[in-house]
Amino acid sequence: MSEITADVVAQHGLSEDEYQRVLHALGREPNLVELGIFSVMWSEHCSYKSSRLHLKKLPTEAPWVICGPGENAGVIDIGDGQAAIFKMESHNHPSYIEPYQGAATGVGGILRDVFTMGARPVANMNALRFGRPDHPKMKSLVKGVVAGIGGYGNCVGVPTVGGETNFHAAYDGNILVNAMTVGVADADKIFYSAATGLGNPIVYVGSKTGRDGIHGATMASADFGEDSEEKRPTVQVGDPFTEKLLIEACLELMATDAIVAIQDMGAAGLTSSSVEMATNGKAGIVLDMDKVPCREEGMTPYEMMLSESQERMLMVLKPGKEAMAEAIFRKWELDFSVIGEVTDTGHMVLTWKGETVCDIPLGPLAEDAPLYDRPHLSLEDYKAWAKVKPLGHVPASADPGADLVRLMGCADLANRRWIFEQYDSQVGADTLQKSGGDAAVVRIHGTRKALAISTDCTPRYCYADPYEGGKQAVAETWRNISAVGAKPLAITNCLNFANPQRPEIMAQIVEALRGMGDACRALDYPIVSGNVSLYNESKATGGGSAILPTPAIGGVGLMQDYAAMATIRFKNGAQRILLVGADPKAAPELGQSLWLREVHGREDGAPPRVDLARERANGDFVRQLIADGRVTAVHDVSDGGILVAVAEMALASGIGARLDMAAFENQVDREKVNHAWSLFGENQGRYLVTEPFDSHVVETLARQAGIGCCFVGWTGGETIALVRGSEEAIYPEVPLDALREANDAFFRDWMEA
Repeated sequence: MSEITADVVAQHGLSEDEYQRVLHALGREPNLVELGIFSVMWSEHCSYKSSRLHLKKLPTEAPWVICGPGENAGVIDIGDGQAAIFKMESHNHPSYIEPYQGAATGVGGILRDVFTMGARPVANMNALRFGRPDHPKMKSLVKGVVAGIGGYGNCVGVPTVGGETNFHAAYDGNILVNAMTVGVADADKIFYSAATGLGNPIVYVGSKTGRDGIHGATMASADFGEDSEEKRPTVQVGDPFTEKLLIEACLELMATDAIVAIQDMGAAGLTSSSVEMATNGKAGIVLDMDKVPCREEGMTPYEMMLSESQERMLMVLKPGKEAMAEAIFRKWELDFSVIGEVTDTGHMVLTWKGETVCDIPLGPLAEDAPLYDRPHLSLEDYKAWAKVKPLGHVPASADPGADLVRLMGCADLANRRWIFEQYDSQVGADTLQKSGGDAAVVRIHGTRKALAISTDCTPRYCYADPYEGGKQAVAETWRNISAVGAKPLAITNCLNFANPQRPEIMAQIVEALRGMGDACRALDYPIVSGNVSLYNESKATGGGSAILPTPAIGGVGLMQDYAAMATIRFKNGAQRILLVGADPKAAPELGQSLWLREVHGREDGAPPRVDLARERANGDFVRQLIADGRVTAVHDVSDGGILVAVAEMALASGIGARLDMAAFENQVDREKVNHAWSLFGENQGRYLVTEPFDSHVVETLARQAGIGCCFVGWTGGETIALVRGSEEAIYPEVPLDALREANDAFFRDWMEA
């Protein structure tokens, strides 16, 4: 065993104070195996030592929540004896170092989190953030990440049905790859991770252990320097075909009564899985390292415990079930080995070649791990630090149509066909709505029910005001799920931030979580699972520093009958277009808008405010309209405002639209109005809906419900036209062909260059 020096401790990511805690916990100096175990269990990636204090403040309960945070994934009741199980996780640093394998193993890991609990995965989603398209590394990063997501998901046979992809210079040196999986299980057959039963066998199943991924959790808990290439060996290597076998073998064994507990070997591999199982069961654990299946010669206990080789699980079985379980896994051509047993000592004990090489009390590794209340700025002081300029004078637009073409061609709004065509979205034959709409919709096999899923976050809002940005990220998923006609039930999250030891970054974390919590409470929309990814910043050449605060939200909702599902496509010409949720004459909120950034090169002003009471009322109203068959198309208004939303509806259908500018004008100030301000403002809580030309029901129902609503135009033709009443267009009309060419050009030209 190596001597434990100050340099060795530092290499394991432990501070001097933390090492003193290790000495106190053990009452002696640790050996290298024990130091490695403390290192990964006390990493940010595993312990959440900087965020745990604030995560406890989030709402996690509701009558339909079966299992909230703390297990492999969250579980909600979706009726008829069924449950939806879902979670989102990050694989950011690995994907920057080795984009294909980093993204692929991110998908593999989140799939295991879900099927570990007894669910068959039915949908994958993702949330991707890249740097400037003209950055020298960015095209290869995008290609590698997209290929990795598609390569793994397609091979394992789970459809990738949607997500989001955005670009900003803040991600030049630290991209974000967040993966989400949703599964369906019988509500009375949920499997948990608590190891119980003195003497019960502990079983290792799946692939063999190799040297890939060692120190992966520690690497994910540090920022990047010039040595990112040297960290390549810490990136795991995935095998989706083995993952598919593992899914089927686990689900087959779960149909029996053999399993006491089960845990995915994710971050920190065998270490975290065994520690979490023993801790959750308030037990102890002893493992014989000689029995761990290894694919490389001469592996040490240190390497075995810290390896993050993929496609592996740890189980506790009932006594006497070993032979039956082994037969199942051997049939699926997977490794199976009894490597230990449950004890009552409260310790993790490892033996190797007849000697005890590790003996650690479990309390300090998990429940008593370091917990920090990091210093953070107040929201007011944070805004002073962020130096976001006031909105000030907003330029007029001589031609909103030309601005629209420019917006539809920008990286953030460009058609993502190049991406989603690399994903198999139809495997399983239950995908009802995929990329391009407000939310993905997947039928629950054999029923009339469907799950609606959305991933959302607007990082530029979060940077300007983390509290409002946190609220908006949650509200955006609520709105997208409502827009397809589903009832939003719960969320998962992936909280991506930079160095929490910087008070301004810690302020982003605290305030974003406060905003998220307030939104979840107001919308009755609890958080049931999630992941925290910190130290997302880079000192590498050509990279920026800290990423924008990016609390990505994954929302899940339920549709009782998918026949009532809404889509964004205009259904035919001469239909009335209505704005639901706000007075169109209200002051447009242009701060942090995409129009301001893309057309005028400014990232100024406060983000749009989120009125949570109005958000809930508007969403409830729109869902009722959909359920009652009152509307023919629905689309939420978000990035780019009303005109972009209309353009997206038009491009989805091939049917144009005419917007009546009189709806947006106060007649007293008619000559002073600049239409761009109303058309591109990003006021929150709004939806565009269409109804048949001879129907005037929606406005009446909205008035009765106290919901803002008014007529803004009608469908038809092959252009987007801005008119006043029945007059001719007051700006040049924009042909749909020109919009489509602009929208298609970015990815096509970038990837072919």
